Amino acid sequence: MINLTIDGKKYQAEEGQTILEVANRHGIFIPTLCVDEAVSAYGACRLCMVEIERKGRKKLVASCLYEVEEGLAVSTQNERIANIRKTVIELLLARCPQSEGVQAMAKKLGVTCSRFESEKPENLCTLCALCTRVCSEVVGKSAISLVSRGTSREVALPYYEDKTDCIACGSCAYICPTGAIKMEDGNGMRTITWPNCQVSFNLSAVPSAAPNGFPKNRSSIS
Repeated sequence: MINLTIDGKKYQAEEGQTILEVANRHGIFIPTLCVDEAVSAYGACRLCMVEIERKGRKKLVASCLYEVEEGLAVSTQNERIANIRKTVIELLLARCPQSEGVQAMAKKLGVTCSRFESEKPENLCTLCALCTRVCSEVVGKSAISLVSRGTSREVALPYYEDKTDCIACGSCAYICPTGAIKMEDGNGMRTITWPNCQVSFNLSAVPSAAPNGFPKNRSSIS
């Protein structure tokens, strides 16, 4: 077991665990908008930044990525961390002012408005990459990815239209925390809408055995 302190209290953790995992296990609040137990950590939102001290030296790290070490001292709440989180959530509010998830987190952090101007008020994507990670790590397809850089970075299909690898499972829509990705079934079609592209798939009836031995229909994607 590894011994460490968080906010002045002593804890034990298993090797390989991250600071965030240990904090969550002990009910210590560290905000995050890009973490889900179904996929690996990515460190996209930067709300989970904490201050660590090791051998007399302090630095800021993303708690969802930083693995615990023997003798590590972690601070999850101080003025420096509070200012960083406030700035990050204000930037996210400016990016996605209509996102209920971002609004709720901002309220939890004591932020009611953003100092920064919103260029696309209708935008809901925080670039958390949960959708691309679930597609790659859970579904095993990598049908969508983050493309471009800087302010142009976004989630997209290859060439914005190549749906070859997409199986229309809807995992990206289910895991999306802001509603930026939508999935609708109707009129024999399944439509998945990403922030910058949309694709549709035919739903067809496939016979399968019912519990009583009689055939029944279920949907498949084509």
